[in-house]
Amino acid sequence: MAQEQHTQVTSAEIAQTFDAETAPVSLQPYAPEDWLTLAAFWLMVAAVIAQFVTRYVLNDSLAWTEEIAVYALVVVVFMGSAMCVRRSRHIHVDFIYRYLPRPAARALSTAIDVLRIAFFAYATRLVWKYAALIPDEMMTTVDLPKSWVFNAVIFAFALMTLRAVIVAVTNWRRGFSALDDPAAFEEAEAA
Repeated sequence: MAQEQHTQVTSAEIAQTFDAETAPVSLQPYAPEDWLTLAAFWLMVAAVIAQFVTRYVLNDSLAWTEEIAVYALVVVVFMGSAMCVRRSRHIHVDFIYRYLPRPAARALSTAIDVLRIAFFAYATRLVWKYAALIPDEMMTTVDLPKSWVFNAVIFAFALMTLRAVIVAVTNWRRGFSALDDPAAFEEAEAA
């Protein structure tokens, strides 16, 4: 078994790290869906904390906290998916692309882009149709319409469709995607 190696560090060396220059913070990589997802996430966290405190500390649970947390999680999942589409970070299998000739890999990657756009557009339409069936349905414990949640999901799918179109056009112009050349994307993430 390998022995752990510990390097001795003096307090002066530790103190010098606080004086080191730090890179400026840039909010440029973030898009509106990132901020909406962050807001929904913190709403979910607040509801879960309220539920924990009222249930286990005060022994008098607030019923609405669980429902709000669940609906906030739904928004986080779908808006987070829009983030993943924009950054090409959804799970994908690129194993077969290593063994295909470059033109075949590029053609298959383009077909995947088109298929992804079609799927997101169809999902947008399906959720739209479902939401139209229940426009006045209210949440169980809170006097709010469920349509807010379904409209957020419709918006997220529409945004996924738009982001998939943008990604497909970018891949087409660049000549490769995360599927055909995953190393190029790994290097961009590391930078």
